[in-house]
This record gives sequence, C-alpha cells and structure tokens, in this order.
Amino acid sequence: MKIDRVRGTERAARLAAASYAKQAGRAAPAAREPAVVAAILGIPEAELTPKVQEAIMLLMQEVEDLRSELAETRKRLASAEKDRDQDHLLPMLNRRAFVRELNRAIAQSARYGIPSSLLYFDLDGFKGVNDAYGHAAGDAVLAHFSEMLCAHVRSSDIVGRLGGDEFGVILSHADDVQARRKAQALNAKLRALPASWDDGPIPMSFSYGATALRAGENADMALAEADMAMYAHKRQEVRAVAATR
Repeated sequence: MKIDRVRGTERAARLAAASYAKQAGRAAPAAREPAVVAAILGIPEAELTPKVQEAIMLLMQEVEDLRSELAETRKRLASAEKDRDQDHLLPMLNRRAFVRELNRAIAQSARYGIPSSLLYFDLDGFKGVNDAYGHAAGDAVLAHFSEMLCAHVRSSDIVGRLGGDEFGVILSHADDVQARRKAQALNAKLRALPASWDDGPIPMSFSYGATALRAGENADMALAEADMAMYAHKRQEVRAVAATR
C-alpha cells in the first residue's frame, strides 16, 4: 500500500505540474515530489490519500477536456464569423462586413491622422451580359472582376462586394489624389484584360469613383460620396464617347 501511495502521489505531482506549466506557458518541470502537488493545489501532503490523488487526477482531466472544448468552440466561432463576412459568390467581404471595416478605417484615420480612401466600382450594363450570355457568364464576369481587383491591391487594402455588380476598395495610407491614381491604374488593367466566355472576350465596361475618408463621417456618407464620384465619372465617359461620334 505504501508503494502504491508513493507511485500515485508521484503521478498526481507530474500531472499537476504539467497542467500548471501549460497554463503558465512554459515547459513542465520534472516534478516528482508530493510537495509539488501540495504547493500548487494548497493541499497538505499528509492529506494526499489515494482517493484524494484519484480525485485530483480526474479533476485535472476534466479541466483539460474543458480546455480542448473551449479551443474547439473558439475555432468554430471564428469559422462562423468568417462565413458571415464572406460574399456568397466571390472570395471577398460582403457588404455588411465591408461597411464594418469602412467605419473602422474612418475611425482610425481620424484618430491617428492616417489618410485612407474609398474606391467605388460599378459594372456598366451588367444586366445585358446576363441577358446575352446567361447568368453563368455573368458570374464569370464578376469572378474575373473580383480576381483582378484583389490581385492589384495591397494586402493592407480591403475589397468587398457592395451589391450585385458594385464593388468597394478601402485604400489605407492613401489620400484622394493617390486614390484617383490607383483607380485609373485599376481601370487600365481591368480594361486590358476582359473576362472571357466560350473562348471569347465578354465586352464589359465599368465606372469608378474615389473619395478620401474624412473625420466625422460614417460608412454610409463615405459610400454616398464615392457613389457620386462614380456617377460623375460615368457622365464624363458618356460625354467623351459622344464627342468621338
């Protein structure tokens, strides 16, 4: 009985030390003395009977199981949050998540004085693409457009789908002049590489607007300003086309 008690005490000590070290974020020491258990759990060594040792080990196992369950729950919650933020069709943020990030960017820009801007893209005549080529082709156009946007912005920038054929880009560390230049560069790249369907290009045009994020405004105000800039650009494009005829 004495030998069993010593072995049980040593096992409880090792388990207790390992659990304590894991919580503290360091490697478990080679603890073999019953005093370690007493020191960690506040139980006098004289009271470490076999039943107490067994109860301690069961409790520590339950704690470990709960810790594993908590880690798994956090993982599932993070995955669920990501799914809620993801657009149902494209690998980018949906409007709800984009608006949240836009409000955050506005707040950070105001607090730290870091210039940030918003780009707003609208595909022109997208309904005509669906009517002429089918909805599968329309989805291909959206996928191509989103891939081009994501491929030509920085990792610190945020891209989102605002509606059926509307997209937004939050440019960090960019004022309105830099944002317009970026929009023009994206415009050139997107027009040079159109989407294709059935081994042929799909004629597609789009309009864009750019605006700087300002202190005191919210996401809706910023989107409205970018939308106005987009329509101004669209009218300018229409006038330019008409002038060439």
